[in-house]
Amino acid sequence: MSIEWKIKPFEALTVTELYDILQLRSKIFVVEQNCVYLDLDGKDKVALHLFGIYEDKIVAHARLFKAGISFDNASIGRVTVDSDYRDRKWGHDLMENAIAGILEHFDESQITIGAQLYLKKFYEKLGFVQSSEMYLEDDIPHIEMIKS
Repeated sequence: MSIEWKIKPFEALTVTELYDILQLRSKIFVVEQNCVYLDLDGKDKVALHLFGIYEDKIVAHARLFKAGISFDNASIGRVTVDSDYRDRKWGHDLMENAIAGILEHFDESQITIGAQLYLKKFYEKLGFVQSSEMYLEDDIPHIEMIKS
């Protein structure tokens, strides 16, 4: 069985999908990374939500934004794959689908991300290049990266 990818605006998410997405993000960003922060930042309502379903469970998620919401360019954020499934390399598939989703839904090819520094090489393999100095976001080292 393979992963099934879906893209939906906030209003089209079912209550169960929204709950499962928020639960996944909390599992990774709050519990695994031991980071207390406000995940519900108001941007979910204006994002397209890309998520991967495997065996009836949401195991991957990213938010896609038009230019001007998070950065001057279109952007991808809250990129996460359930830690129980990272051995399957779905992070790469998630990002490829996110990049394709930005192009298809927003007709944008330039994408900016705020990447956790330890993932720099991962994003470079997808064509992103570092465009800022390191900065701390919620006490985690980040860098901005751009894909043209």
